Amino acid sequence: MPDTPPAAISGIYRYPVKGLTPEALEKVSLAVGQTLPADRRYAIENGPSGFDPAAPAWRPKTQYLMLMRDERLATLRSQFDDATNLLSIRKGDDVVARGDLETEQGRATIESYFAQDFQRELKGPPKLLSGGGHSFSDVARKVVSIINLGSVAAIETMVGAKVNPLRFRANLYLRGWPAWHELSLVRQTLAIGEARLKVVKCITRCAATNVDPETGARDLEIPATLMRELGHNECGIYAEVVSAGTIGVGDRIELDEPRLV
Repeated sequence: MPDTPPAAISGIYRYPVKGLTPEALEKVSLAVGQTLPADRRYAIENGPSGFDPAAPAWRPKTQYLMLMRDERLATLRSQFDDATNLLSIRKGDDVVARGDLETEQGRATIESYFAQDFQRELKGPPKLLSGGGHSFSDVARKVVSIINLGSVAAIETMVGAKVNPLRFRANLYLRGWPAWHELSLVRQTLAIGEARLKVVKCITRCAATNVDPETGARDLEIPATLMRELGHNECGIYAEVVSAGTIGVGDRIELDEPRLV
């Protein structure tokens, strides 16, 4: 079992619409086998993908508008309201689209905006997809993504520039682990209060991390730098919730010790 120093949560984020704005949370309730509530609940189809809302199944992210390819998404600011399912999209100081994502009319309003403003990115008509409890994650299983800020600091040294951690679009940002410690934790279980998260996979980084989340500029080469410096392009981990609980910013994360019976 790896020697794991305690760490603490410094940030919690969800992404209601794949590719759009992260939303900061102070605390969140985790359910077994689920993502953060409303995380990647929606996606914007880029041309026909074959996704069936009545029988939702995983599709590769290339089927949707996403930052790896469509960096102009980072110039938009979106906000989702759980109570009304209302998505608002701003460009600069202007609200450019607003609609209830659980109604046909509301989805059509959002689709109309992207059809007009993202013509050069589109391979076909944009379609706002909702799959009920489906998550439009980059991986087929429902996971919580975790970034170690110690690793982000190491990347800053490699690239010789400040690196906004939101480039990595994680759910949890942790402070306290040394750089790359998270990569040693696959198959281990993390304890956050009553919640338990089993680490299932390291995250392979793509070109989305090259995009500045504030400006939309593609100004760094993070995966290529990782390959050159470390021989791999992994940063962060995916974990599955195996015991429910409420977690919050400032909570400690430790390695779960097996209970003696």
